Amino acid sequence: MAEQGFRKWIITITVIMASLLELIDTTIVNVSLPQIQGNLGATLEDVAWVTTGYAVANVIVLPMSGWLGSFFGRKNYYMASILLFTIASFLCGNATSLDELIIFRIIQGIAGGGLISTSQAILIETWPREEIGTATALFGLGAVVGPTVGPTIGGWITDNYSWPWIFYVNIPVGALALFLTYTFVRTTPKDGKGKPIDWWGIALLAVAVGSLQTILEKGESEDWFAKTYILVLTIAAILGTLLFIWRELSTDHPIVNFAIMRHRSFAVGMFTSFVLGFGLYGSVFVFPIFCQNLLGFSAQQTGEILFPGGLCTIVMMPFIGKMLNKGIPAQFMATIGMFLFFVFTTMLSKSTLNSGTSDFFWPLVIRGVGMALLFVPLTTLAIADLKGPEVGQGTGLNNMMRQLGGAFGIATLTTVIHIRQGVHRDNLLSNINQYNTPFNTRFNMLVQNFQSKGSSLLDATHQAYMAIEGAVIKQTLLLTYADAYWISGLVMLFSIPLLYLQPFKKLKAATDTH
Repeated sequence: MAEQGFRKWIITITVIMASLLELIDTTIVNVSLPQIQGNLGATLEDVAWVTTGYAVANVIVLPMSGWLGSFFGRKNYYMASILLFTIASFLCGNATSLDELIIFRIIQGIAGGGLISTSQAILIETWPREEIGTATALFGLGAVVGPTVGPTIGGWITDNYSWPWIFYVNIPVGALALFLTYTFVRTTPKDGKGKPIDWWGIALLAVAVGSLQTILEKGESEDWFAKTYILVLTIAAILGTLLFIWRELSTDHPIVNFAIMRHRSFAVGMFTSFVLGFGLYGSVFVFPIFCQNLLGFSAQQTGEILFPGGLCTIVMMPFIGKMLNKGIPAQFMATIGMFLFFVFTTMLSKSTLNSGTSDFFWPLVIRGVGMALLFVPLTTLAIADLKGPEVGQGTGLNNMMRQLGGAFGIATLTTVIHIRQGVHRDNLLSNINQYNTPFNTRFNMLVQNFQSKGSSLLDATHQAYMAIEGAVIKQTLLLTYADAYWISGLVMLFSIPLLYLQPFKKLKAATDTH
């Protein structure tokens, strides 16, 4: 039942607040990993499980969050998720060993999976169906801005306080969200009372999605199939997925109701959400590394560069929602969004080693506008035909696909960077020989320069080679990141035809039928 007036807005603020907790926590920890590593005496490979454990637990719970909301009652499940997330945040901050921190992060991820999809489902049912575009836009503020500002907030907290505070800041926000949910969100019935629980479905889902997410998170760092456990997880992911689909289609009480795939908008929307995740998380992953590792920017500088683009997304989202409510086809807006994202990646692919903070202002503003034009129309298209219990199921699956798209995007771009780095280095090194006149000219100038500063010929020659090696490394990275940007942009550009597989109808007309 749609709400009105003050109650509608207080519920909206509550669910955005709760979903922001989860979404910021997907990336806030990343910049603090070196400090956590040193403080807890862990290796870089081991400390990476702090983020991997969270992501795996999160993506397992997402598709079953709709069923959990129906079984326990949506309000009860939502409150339990907020409470568990808040307690887990406190425990993460108090962790005295890496094993403790990983366990508490997994618990936090389990709770976070319930937060994000249930927040969206509550928001959609709080707003009138004819205003679903606005509801999606408001939810999108957290979904798009959260992963962008997470590293900035994490860097600032780590620099000014200590890493436990990236978890402690969740506690007052979680407590407030829990109180507001208890006070204003209406109780929903427990549809699962008396029905059997699909334990096999839960187990197979955990195996399938958990294995896939772990492969995507750890594959590149473990050299993919060179490690036995990655190979075993790949087999588990394939068999688990096939058995899970068979199980859910053959049981009367499935944990994930694949019957919602009969809605063509939703079925195609699963793929477009995957692409959205690829672009959103992939670009957020590459850009900070590019700025900090190659251009020498600090974490705070990088965050300040990202801020105007995030602000642009915030400003644009409500307008996009109103345009959808007025009947402007979502496909048109999403097409413009995908094209703008391609423009953003093209501009960044032309960066140089002399690029400064001002050079990234317009590309990131364009990305900000593009993301607003993508998230709201794509999400609205996917869920517009769902109603009743299907809303919870649909939001869970849709968010899972966006998360998997992000994990796939990061894994793909990491692998591309690794492979292309070798290719570009070999190409550049082929020019370093005595028969290359430009190389000889530059090398001799370097030797003379070092000699003029008091070095012997032998030392100056060695220093010149070191300087050439440094230049090769920087040029290699520059060319490699350019490749990563191009791939991100082309994936988005070539996905435009997918939009037109969805029913081409005005949003208002679609929602009025319910």
